[in-house]
Amino acid sequence: MKAPARVALQLVARQSGLSPGHSSFVLAGRHIHSTTASPATVSPIHGTGPPPQPPRPAADSTSIRLERRKKHAELLERAQELRAAHRPSGSSAAKDGQNKKSTEASPLARRRFWKHVHVREVEGALEVHLDTRPLRRPTNKEVVRVPATKPLLASALAIEWDMLVSAQQATKQHLIPLTSLVCRALDIADDDAGKDVGGAKTGDEQEARDPNESIRTGITRMLMRYLDTDSLLCWAPPPRHGHDAPDARGNTLRELQKRAAEEVVAYLSTHVWPGVEIEPVLDGESIMPRGQKAETRQIIEGWVMGLNPWELAGLERAVLAGKGLLGAARLLAEWSEGFVGVRGLGAARRFGVEEAARIASIEVDWQIGNWGEVEDTHDVEKEDLRRQLGSVVLLVSGTGAQ
Repeated sequence: MKAPARVALQLVARQSGLSPGHSSFVLAGRHIHSTTASPATVSPIHGTGPPPQPPRPAADSTSIRLERRKKHAELLERAQELRAAHRPSGSSAAKDGQNKKSTEASPLARRRFWKHVHVREVEGALEVHLDTRPLRRPTNKEVVRVPATKPLLASALAIEWDMLVSAQQATKQHLIPLTSLVCRALDIADDDAGKDVGGAKTGDEQEARDPNESIRTGITRMLMRYLDTDSLLCWAPPPRHGHDAPDARGNTLRELQKRAAEEVVAYLSTHVWPGVEIEPVLDGESIMPRGQKAETRQIIEGWVMGLNPWELAGLERAVLAGKGLLGAARLLAEWSEGFVGVRGLGAARRFGVEEAARIASIEVDWQIGNWGEVEDTHDVEKEDLRRQLGSVVLLVSGTGAQ
């Protein structure tokens, strides 16, 4: 930038007839600013003292979350009232109809009609009472009755309804997942007894239910399809040179999948389905899964058809969550209080929710270890899988045999 400035000054001097040594020319070439140049700061300025402590998450409990949700609901209610007060008035008929509609909807949307939730034993079964009203099923309005051997399930059901802040939230399935699971088991029991269960569907929500097919048969047919594509029996191809490097412990993805499958299959073929041969459905370089033997399918199908309603509903939920029948059957055999439960083995460590979630997401965990975790996706799916498997444990476990 300085070279063009010097050329411009020389042109001005030539046009004005001034020589470079003239005093006026010297004044014309003087800089405008009068400050002296300062050298650059080589070393940055650091703060003194130790670094601050890392932020800590605030202590959060069930009561704090409930109070926060109640406060949020009150703020929303107040905002709706302010909007309704400042809304421009229309015709009298429209205003009367709007007031009538808001009056009818306000008890449902504003606050819940119960204050306390209790678990009471009535005629040999446990019921959840909202104040004095028993909890009822949405399909046929029957009272939700939990077996007396499942006190933890009844308590968890009561906590789920105590967490709601309005009656409108009770119509949202994602806020009452345990209630939906319990009602599913009761629908299966009523359908087995020949009662009308209303709008109950099979496990496969994409297909319409055959009116001549029982709920139990529809669930069994759907679960047997998962046996042919079980995630525990789909193994990665053998590692090739330069590809599929092992993890930090020296294990490849195929080794982890094979080890987990062998442990589960060995347990099931010994204690649940004795003598059954279960083979991997996707192995080597194949891209099309292969089905199990006819004898294997017949034994497993008979086992599923013989489950009681609580076990069948729990198996359905676990299969849909883990995308596999073997891991769900292993979890059911570990925690069920029914005849399929395996007891007295003296194992030091039980097969619980963490183990079932681990074998259901081996490949996902492998990819996360190689490429990192996607926020709000992998972490949410991880917790949701454990939530669903935990509800299965609550549903099938109990204090004694039925």
